[in-house]
Amino acid sequence: MPTLSLLPSSDHRFAWEGRFDRADPTRPVIIWEGSRVSLDFEGGVLALEFGEADGQNFFNVSVDDLTVVVGVPAGLAYRFVWPHALSASRHKLQLFKRSEADAGHVVFQGVDLAPEARGWAPVTAAYRLKMEFIGDSITVGACNEDGAEDQWDDRRTHNHALSYGWLTAQAVGADERAIAVSGMGIAEGYVEMKAGEVWDKIYPRAAAARADLKTWQPDVVCINFGENDDSFTRNQHRPFPPGYAAGYVSLVRAVREAYPRATLVLLRGGMYGGAKSPDLKAAWDKVVLAVEATDPRIAHYVFNHWSTLHPRVSDHRAMASELTEWLKQQPFMDAYIKNTK
Repeated sequence: MPTLSLLPSSDHRFAWEGRFDRADPTRPVIIWEGSRVSLDFEGGVLALEFGEADGQNFFNVSVDDLTVVVGVPAGLAYRFVWPHALSASRHKLQLFKRSEADAGHVVFQGVDLAPEARGWAPVTAAYRLKMEFIGDSITVGACNEDGAEDQWDDRRTHNHALSYGWLTAQAVGADERAIAVSGMGIAEGYVEMKAGEVWDKIYPRAAAARADLKTWQPDVVCINFGENDDSFTRNQHRPFPPGYAAGYVSLVRAVREAYPRATLVLLRGGMYGGAKSPDLKAAWDKVVLAVEATDPRIAHYVFNHWSTLHPRVSDHRAMASELTEWLKQQPFMDAYIKNTK
């Protein structure tokens, strides 16, 4: 049966929330965890069209109040047909990228609807504030839906929609963006790239093009690094990396330059290193003292809750609850959440 195709290149009815690769407007690439694409549409037919996919890409695809998990296999093209019955009335579609950028990215080519069906730009969410979370696997939400052991073969169970950052943002009515890579550190880590090399890039690669950071300026930026610097060097029987403090200060100053009006919040914790490592604590405290001494719009928070494995959903909820309550007590948040206290 013929259908009506809505493509990103010819149609402005989609709402885009996140850092995408729009070098080719006919083939925008969905990259970072938490990226969203939304559309209002009518009719009983819905299919999503994807182009080239690299690695593993998992989405929460929601239509109205029903959500399914969709995995887009690596390859040149994939078509997903909504598996549930749809009425002829108006519906709301949202794609939410639950898996992380370093695991994979995929071209989004648009949607197919019933013949003569219409699509509309969704009503823009009335966000009270904008929050960006920059970090590692803890911020990604890696392994949070795993069982008794962490696993990395199937990223379906790595769900950013249940990460502490997304849950915190939802609790305070914020638009959330996440730039986070599992295994990444400031000076050392389990992946090649370092935080200072990729936090402002379109892709999680040191050589990738720089994103246009002026198009979306956050009000609050939460930065959480150190777990990998600590655990990687400890596993290699080497001392805590001496370049951590200087590298972290450089990162914070780069973020400040890009977001001159934002409040920056340095976070620590979520796993063993952030909670218990004396070396990480000493180096992180040094960073906090250095940056807060010269910048009054920098704050810090240390999580009480932590996990020996990667935080599971229950751990993320506990961390989000902590961070939300702390944020609600901060003067810099009064303009955004004064009606939610």
